Amino acid sequence: MVSKLLWAGVCACLIVGSALAQDPLKVEPKHYKLDFENDRVQVVSVHYGPNEKSALHDHPGGVVVSLTEGHLRFTDENGKKREVFAKAGEVRWYPPFKHRVENLSDNAYDAVYIGIKGKLAASAASKDPATATDIDEETSRIVASYLAAAGKQ
Repeated sequence: MVSKLLWAGVCACLIVGSALAQDPLKVEPKHYKLDFENDRVQVVSVHYGPNEKSALHDHPGGVVVSLTEGHLRFTDENGKKREVFAKAGEVRWYPPFKHRVENLSDNAYDAVYIGIKGKLAASAASKDPATATDIDEETSRIVASYLAAAGKQ
């Protein structure tokens, strides 16, 4: 009986650890740094050196503001790959998904990820990722406020 309880405890720890290990701030502190967080948004600085790769992680749905140009490959948890050519100053919407990132460039890539929380996140998650490129007015105001405060506009 004790061995079954011990085994169940080990399994529970592994499951919880696996779920927590998806947080990029925990599994990828080299690439992701928390700048600001409240009950509505999470603002994260992103930095990938030349040709660097990440471990599997996920973010809430949100907006990425590319600060530099980049050539990135995203590989989702099922192995599906997608290449992105980012331009400095470009803003893109990403729905929540688990992925790995690889900087395919010989130059560093920097961005700011603004993850949306709460009701906004729930409505964003319900959209089809292939067509979810728009952002609502409230999210747009949040992004504009952050960029204005950061002196990026």
